[in-house]
Amino acid sequence: MRSKQGVKTVCERLKNLSNIAETLIIATRVLQANGIAEARREAVSLLAFALQKDKTFLVAHNEYELLAEEQRRFDKFLQRRANREPFQYITGRQEFYGLDFLVTPDVLIPRPETELMVEAATEILREKNSPQFCEIGVGSGCISVSILHEVATARAVGFDISKKALQIAGQNAERHKVSDRLELKISDVFANLIGEKFDLIVSNPPYISSAEVENLQREVRDFEPRFALTDGKNGLTIIEKIIKDAPNFLKSNSFLLVEIGFNQADTVRGMFSPQIWQKVKILPDLQSIPRMVKAQISS
Repeated sequence: MRSKQGVKTVCERLKNLSNIAETLIIATRVLQANGIAEARREAVSLLAFALQKDKTFLVAHNEYELLAEEQRRFDKFLQRRANREPFQYITGRQEFYGLDFLVTPDVLIPRPETELMVEAATEILREKNSPQFCEIGVGSGCISVSILHEVATARAVGFDISKKALQIAGQNAERHKVSDRLELKISDVFANLIGEKFDLIVSNPPYISSAEVENLQREVRDFEPRFALTDGKNGLTIIEKIIKDAPNFLKSNSFLLVEIGFNQADTVRGMFSPQIWQKVKILPDLQSIPRMVKAQISS
């Protein structure tokens, strides 16, 4: 309660300010008081977004006096961020693999470590003629859309249990001009997939255990969709299902890519039957954390 009162009090003070320099000083204090790391940088980003200007404008025009509507808009954004709502949900945007994606609280915020999956998928699919791949849990569409953007000959099917997520994925596919090559369907894992075979299956499934979710930072725990974060159990049930069922939908010598949690590598490796799979590799991200399993199905 004290934190919210603090935000309200400072926002009242902001109403008496007029220029960029003073506004940023107070806004930085607000964010610092509410536990936001890099508070000055975020204050600058929020104000630039509120003014619809780039950051260089703020530096070059720190005496610029905000219009009343600009001040009201910034006050609203500042209160939301001080309450720990993710910056990406406030702006509705997140950069991923060099592309700008629409994001809402209906989808996970794309993260840099997931770009590893796009790189691996692109390498696999470029070796195929007219490749087809499937994504389980398409979310914002950042993985499928980025792969399709990189591999112009590829086509994809993306599944999700959320209609709202599929709508966002569809908008992002349109935004990046790949919608004619991406089919989006409601499905719980492979439930609504019949008879199709792919060169690649990719997934960033809910792999956080229910116990671990409570220890996540507030931005994630309180705002990102819970169903996309955890299976409600040990974090491994959906991964296990994907590994078990994927052979039914893969062509000979094709691949499976699945993002995993930092402490799951050994357990996940043990889920792959050597009679079915070959070349099972755990790939690290840029911080050397085991991040993704890559496996090839036997011929």
